[in-house]
Amino acid sequence: MMAEGAIQAGCAFFAGYPITPATGIFKAMIDELPSRKGLALSAPDEISAIAYCIGASMRGFKSMTATSGPGWALMTESVQYALMTETPLVIALVQRLGPSTGGATQGSQGDVLLAEYCTSGGYTIPILCPTNARECFELTILAFTWAEILRMPVIVLSDKEIAMTTESVDYESLPQMTSQDRPKNSAFVEFGEYDKERKNGTYYFHALHEIPIFSPVGGSRKVTATGSAHDKAGTLQKNSPETIDVLAHLEEKLLWRADDFVAVKQDLDPAAETLVISYGISSRAAQDAVRQSRKSGAKVSMLTIQSLFPVPRKKLRQATEGVKRVIVVEENLRGLYRSVIERYLGPIQVRGVNKIGAMITPAEIRSVIEGAV
Repeated sequence: MMAEGAIQAGCAFFAGYPITPATGIFKAMIDELPSRKGLALSAPDEISAIAYCIGASMRGFKSMTATSGPGWALMTESVQYALMTETPLVIALVQRLGPSTGGATQGSQGDVLLAEYCTSGGYTIPILCPTNARECFELTILAFTWAEILRMPVIVLSDKEIAMTTESVDYESLPQMTSQDRPKNSAFVEFGEYDKERKNGTYYFHALHEIPIFSPVGGSRKVTATGSAHDKAGTLQKNSPETIDVLAHLEEKLLWRADDFVAVKQDLDPAAETLVISYGISSRAAQDAVRQSRKSGAKVSMLTIQSLFPVPRKKLRQATEGVKRVIVVEENLRGLYRSVIERYLGPIQVRGVNKIGAMITPAEIRSVIEGAV
């Protein structure tokens, strides 16, 4: 369904390297994209795959790659290059049990921080996280919109269970969604003739939060696509004030719009004193546990987070109003996402339900819910 979502979003280029459990996305794109007016390549390795995708995007084509933990580790330098050059890109990252080669056919939610904090400087990278096949379709389309609007890489973070579990999807009921396209430079009209080459360059902005108009590499004007620190004209600089502004802009353009780039599902009980928060495959078990606990009389709310980053702070605040305790459910050893959101939950008691090597069951979550009530 990620492949179907990517194609419907207008993805015109895919490059990847087979790796469990992301190979299904790879195969679907290789099989389907060429027949739907796109180009799909089997790259010799993950580094080449993401480099091909960045190059295609720089020419103006919507592009995507797919990988899992070990391949992601190889891609991170190029992810930073895409960030620095403000190149739209969607990366499907399918988690498996780590570290290192780990368990290729075992599920996990252990790459949350590895995905988000892969950049020097800790720049925010948008991460969307589906819970089922239908959301794989919908959130992949949304990822392309976010990547194109923001001119930056966006990650669709799933896991082995979601990627390799067979689910029925009614294609007729799928929304006829499409993704937005990046604004492109077509003429020197916005800034007039003065300093026109500089001000119409692919990195030019007035305020830090503005997103520069895209100019394709190989187009009618020269584009300097450099991963080195640079000014608004793309000229290599070190610590000039303008260069520092460019670096600050890479973060500010997203944070200024953070409240608009949010996706959550809320099932809130106004009388609840307990809130369960989860994402991905674990949220399905959590939702079931919440339903069962309610039948037993527990007053409990549920928040499924589909956009892990930027952190949906307003939604967290709204969901925790009147709540005394929060339970965060995730399939990793120490509560990775919990360590991020705890700071936004104030004095509320926060507990985790964690596990590795197997999925968390509704019964395990329910025992914590009902033990906390």
